[in-house]
Amino acid sequence: MDRLSLVLVIIGALNWLLVGLFQFDLVATLFGGQDAVLSRIIYTIVGLAGLWSISLLFRDRHNV
Repeated sequence: MDRLSLVLVIIGALNWLLVGLFQFDLVATLFGGQDAVLSRIIYTIVGLAGLWSISLLFRDRHNV
């Protein structure tokens, strides 16, 4: 779950990089605009992955 969340957070960060530099929202372009149901689902999943990733900051690091 941790790796999947990190991958989704990285995808979200890259999308925001595109928005910031080029005003190009890749998710909206691929999935039918910002208001499209599929785009909103993708945004929600990436946001939930970001929330999950916050927990990584507070975990003890133990190599098993």
